[in-house]
Amino acid sequence: MEIVLRRYGNSTVAVLPPAVLRDLGITAGQAMTLATTPDGEIMLTRKMRHTLAEMIAQCDLKAAPPADMVLWEAARPAGQEVW
Repeated sequence: MEIVLRRYGNSTVAVLPPAVLRDLGITAGQAMTLATTPDGEIMLTRKMRHTLAEMIAQCDLKAAPPADMVLWEAARPAGQEVW
């Protein structure tokens, strides 16, 4: 399928036909992530929304904390903070 790039203000847009949007399961106004490959291909993917539970499930709870977190935990108050 061939499309034509168009000017829209200071941007250039690619207009996707309704059939393509329907096939991809996307709609106008949906957040997407755009990336390019070294050989010039364009990758357009849906921006995923994750729940806190999904993100925590990916964590290794047995992993050591990052070095900067250890320093943060050992820091003394610098002002009127209540610990």
